[in-house]
Order: sequence, then C-alpha cells, then structure tokens
Amino acid sequence: MRVLLFGGTGQVGWELQRTLRPLGEVQALDFPQVDFLDLPALRAAVRDARPGLIVNAAGYTAVDKAESEPEKVHAINAAAPGALAEEARHLGIGLVHYSTDYVFDGGKGEPYTEDDPPHPLNVYGRTKLDGDLAIQASGAWHLILRTSWVYGARGANFFLTMLRLARERRELRVVDDQVGSPTWSHAIAAVTAQILLQAYDEQHDRILWDEKIPSGVYNYSSAGATSWYGFAREILRTDPAASEHIVERLEPVTSEEFKTAAARPSYSVLSKAKIETVFGIEPEPWQQQLGECWRDYLVRTKGAGLNPA
Repeated sequence: MRVLLFGGTGQVGWELQRTLRPLGEVQALDFPQVDFLDLPALRAAVRDARPGLIVNAAGYTAVDKAESEPEKVHAINAAAPGALAEEARHLGIGLVHYSTDYVFDGGKGEPYTEDDPPHPLNVYGRTKLDGDLAIQASGAWHLILRTSWVYGARGANFFLTMLRLARERRELRVVDDQVGSPTWSHAIAAVTAQILLQAYDEQHDRILWDEKIPSGVYNYSSAGATSWYGFAREILRTDPAASEHIVERLEPVTSEEFKTAAARPSYSVLSKAKIETVFGIEPEPWQQQLGECWRDYLVRTKGAGLNPA
C-alpha cells in the first residue's frame, strides 16, 4: 500500500517515515514539493499519488508567531487538512491527522477527554480546532490524534532548546504554572503505526476503517504531567553531558512574568482512557519517554560525529 505522508521533514513526520514502512511504500512530501497555501496543487498531489492512506503531519506550529499571521496559519492548519480529507473521501481512503492540547483553555483542572468542549486561547489552537472540524465534516474516514508538548532529538523543540541554553547562559527562567504532558515525537509515530497495523488487511492491502478504526478524535500523550519548569529540570538533570553546562540557576517563573504573544492554557493534560479502551494503548510515563529520547539523541549525535550536546 502506498502511504502519502505530508510533513515528512518535521518532528513527527520524520519518525513516521520509519514507523509506517511495514504498511508499504511511504511517499513523503514537504515544502517546496507541495505548498499547503496552494489548495489546487495540494489536491493534485493527492490525485497524482493515488495513495491507499494519507497521513498529515504538516502544520504551522510556531505558536507565538501565529498571532501575527492568522490567515496563513488558518490556511495551513485548517483549510489544507480539510482539502486532504475531501480528497481522501473522493478516493475512498482514510486520513490520519494530528491535533493539539491547545484546543482547550486549561480551565477544567483535570485531564481533558475527547468529548470536552474546546475553547482555544490562541490563533494556533483555533486553527487546529478548525482543521479538526473540517476533517470531521468531510465525511472521510479519519483518525485524529490529539497530542501535547511534542519534542524529540531533531528539529526545533523545548528539549533541544534547553540543551543549548544550558551551555550558553548562567541563568534560565522557565514557566512553572503551565502543566501538561511532554510527549516524544517517536512515541507519537510508533502509536500511529501500532493503530494502523492493527487495522491493516494484508490480503486486500487496505485499512479496515469501520471494523478496526472508528473515525474520530483520540487523545495520545505521555502518562503523567509536569510543568515546563519541571520538564526543564529533568532534561538538565538527566543530560549525560551535564558537566558541559554553564547554567548555575534554573528559576521557576509565572506566565505573567514570562509574557508571550500567545496565551497558553494553564492545564492541558489529556485523558488517554479512550485510546486505551479502543486500541489497547497504554502511554509510557513522560520521564520514561524522556529517557528513551536521550538514548535516541546520543545515538544520532555520535553517529553524526557531533558532541552529544
């Protein structure tokens, strides 16, 4: 089966190119091969590929910058996924898409379920929610994985930023009143493959959507929760090359003290009860995922001849 993957160079997309191989050929497209601002070209790319499955890991994820260009963000995060879903329905295939905990405002104070009413606080969250709704309205088979605080051993993310700053600054100030679940990019890709392989009919080379994958939104993130400050502290504590740090003070601060262009939910932990019940998936604790990310990071950096920092 041909899997058409959008966003193959991103954090999750790069991992998906590897985890989805058991399903067949993975054709990865990214900018400039395809432009999410050009919907006719995007639709043509799908029709030319004639895939058996579409996986969309592309998106506009610069949360603060999104506040200054909402139309562009909406085109990428909402209009384009909607177009992909319409093409999937036209071809009689399914779409896998990734959403975010930032569709919630944080006011609940306990883990959010898939049925909780969303109320995003920023442009990024609103456009991701619009994308979810467009996919659901398309009539296509779909699997929307809603995740949170994604990081990994490559790309641009909090994990790598903390490693860099610990070697550049004497003091780091990190927000301590936003709580969520840091989630390793490889774990997201691995869970995606696990679900799809459960539903893969090898004899007929297709995904059994209605029988094995009920269309809808499924929360997936690591188990447990922490603040950005707690996550930063654990990253620095577990760094195998901590002797290279020059940071002397890691200071917890409030969101009010650390102003950003985009407001963020104070609590965005996701309930994983649905994905556990439907697919038998039990997420690992965030500390365990961080340990696995470290092993992956060290293998990649040493293999590339880089200092493991």
